Amino acid sequence: MVSHSVWIVGTSRSGKTARLVEQFCNWVQPEKRYAESFYTKKSGLKKASHLPEFLYLKQTEPGVLVLAANDDNRRELGDIIVTSTLGKYPVRAKTPLGFFQDEVILFWPLLINSLNLKAQFPVRLRPETEQELATKLWHPQLDEEILRVVGVNESRLVRRILDLLQLAAYSGTPCEDIAQILVRGLGENSTTLEPEFLASLLLDWRNWCLERGLLTYGIITELYSQHLLSDRNYQQHLTKRYQAVLADDVDDYPSVARLLFELLLDQGAVGAFSYNPDGAVRLGLGADPNYLEGLAKRCRVEILNGPPPESLGEQLTEQMVELVTEPMVLLSLPKTVPSIQTTSRAQLLRQTAEVIANAIQSQQVQPEQVAIIAPGLDAIARYTLVEILIKQNIQVESLNDQRPLISSPIIRALLTMLALVYPGLGRLVDRDAVAEMLVVLSRKQQPPENSTDTVNSRDAINRVSTDIDPVRAGLIADYCFVPHPDRPNLLPVSAFERWDRIGYAATTAYTQILEWLEQQRSQQELRLIPSPISLLDRAIQRFLWNGSNLPYEQLAALRELLETAQHYWEIDTRLRQIAPVETMPHTTIIEFIQLLRRGTITANPYPVRPIGGARKAVTLATIFQYRSSRRSHQWHFWLDAGSPLWAKGGAATLFGAPFFLRDRLGEPWTAEDEKLAEEQRLRRILTDLLSRVSERVYLCHSDLAVNGQEQLGPLLPLVNACVTVISEATVN
Repeated sequence: MVSHSVWIVGTSRSGKTARLVEQFCNWVQPEKRYAESFYTKKSGLKKASHLPEFLYLKQTEPGVLVLAANDDNRRELGDIIVTSTLGKYPVRAKTPLGFFQDEVILFWPLLINSLNLKAQFPVRLRPETEQELATKLWHPQLDEEILRVVGVNESRLVRRILDLLQLAAYSGTPCEDIAQILVRGLGENSTTLEPEFLASLLLDWRNWCLERGLLTYGIITELYSQHLLSDRNYQQHLTKRYQAVLADDVDDYPSVARLLFELLLDQGAVGAFSYNPDGAVRLGLGADPNYLEGLAKRCRVEILNGPPPESLGEQLTEQMVELVTEPMVLLSLPKTVPSIQTTSRAQLLRQTAEVIANAIQSQQVQPEQVAIIAPGLDAIARYTLVEILIKQNIQVESLNDQRPLISSPIIRALLTMLALVYPGLGRLVDRDAVAEMLVVLSRKQQPPENSTDTVNSRDAINRVSTDIDPVRAGLIADYCFVPHPDRPNLLPVSAFERWDRIGYAATTAYTQILEWLEQQRSQQELRLIPSPISLLDRAIQRFLWNGSNLPYEQLAALRELLETAQHYWEIDTRLRQIAPVETMPHTTIIEFIQLLRRGTITANPYPVRPIGGARKAVTLATIFQYRSSRRSHQWHFWLDAGSPLWAKGGAATLFGAPFFLRDRLGEPWTAEDEKLAEEQRLRRILTDLLSRVSERVYLCHSDLAVNGQEQLGPLLPLVNACVTVISEATVN
């Protein structure tokens, strides 16, 4: 029998997503669905199994499940499908993990009955909250001797153990079987803990969370794969809701996604899946491309041609791969692959930025057509590139720039404000923090100079002035701040003998801040402030927002702060309901501020996509971020081309990830396996990146890394094979 499902295979930018959308449009064309209805009525058949695949849907409105590898791709794919069909058909666009989460929450009553759980609404734990709670739970068992044996600190060890639960869940392995897999995979590895001990910690953690209705990504995935998918009631509901499934880039999906797809296909649904053999961006982070590829046996396979002819992939991939895998081969790269070579990395960053600026100013290329891609971007590199380009009036967009919230001055100022209002937080505030708070809270945001700029433009430059400059703020903090472990205080400006030196504007602004803080203290004592979240919102409205147009980055940081605070107090409320504890009210605030100060929370609020058209900006990204975004540009600058991190793909592989791949479940991971995996990963990276660039690839190499060590990474043969060399002597 001819399969109605289709398996679309193609390299990057070969048209896989467009083919998926075309397949969906074929399924739901009205006249063809009418033809099916007419045929089945005449023939008396319930399903016309030998009709073309686009006639397979029932006459009733089909429910279509659309999946994408990450959230950005999900939104784009959903928008394309809705636009192509004029929004006439019900489409549910999700990521695999997002779908599992929604289903677990929707069918939570079913899980309560089958697992004998307490009847309470589930609450999802963010990764940073998950790690904090797991650390508290396991702290008595993770003593100094254990940390010495493992060779990592407590925080990293806890994260490593939690990742094992997530990897096991992604592979469809029950938590109870983790010990058995680790015993086979680790063997006599003395640098790790006993597998039985690790498994017992995870079982304790999972049961602790379920008792309190707390869900992590790992627990969600395990509940879905081990309990929901095998439940007949759930299967009936699932197959009634979805008659078709579209999944883009399944090479980045976890193993359990295949279990979902097979269940739907077994129940008569049709499917369309796209697969990139040069993708597997998330391999080592939970994806299992080899296992997902097994779905192809149940589908009609379509193989698309390679990347578009304008890309450099067709002409350069084979040559570059040969140079990297066979370094002794004497080949030279064409003029489309010049290099920028310096001795130090500082020189490399400066010259790379200057080459980009010169090319844009001479109109050889537009900013939005340039991408800087690196295996890893440290703060120095990011700051240097951004500063040099912005001084040349060239905007820079950092993909998924996950800087800690605490790195933002406005976030630090708000946390200092909390410590001045609530009692018992005096040890969290000092003179410098107070001075910074005064500067931030006295800022005045003014509209852009160009009145024609749109309100939602991310590139609109806001002029910022402050009534209390850093010098005056320092003077006020020196003479008016009174430290105290329980009740730190700010005195009136007249406490400074030479307060006339502060000036009228600064004095007025300081007085207003002081009056506001006193008002909030009074209301807090009378319990008129519902929670610290309300106080944060009041401060934002009074001092930061105040009717102004905040820059996108600041707005994102403020939104993430409020979302994080809301989540943190929601979890705290749940824990106090389950097991009331005798702690002071300010203890939770202290823990919240310390959590932020550890830098584990970043500014990625939902949604992160700005309103309006694409920015006319240079893209700055790591290899992992760039490949995940599925973007393409005319010019690429491969930064730190001599770095050994190119073989790692720009993302660290999770501990134990190879043990949970379905085709080698529990098999030991040898040095030879690691070498082969790095060669394959590097081949995929080169193929993928070259498919996403159309005109020029600059190899940017410095002899010395940022730590002073010589760079001898796997791409060094490519640098040596470049014909056109832009060196320190040729670049001004």
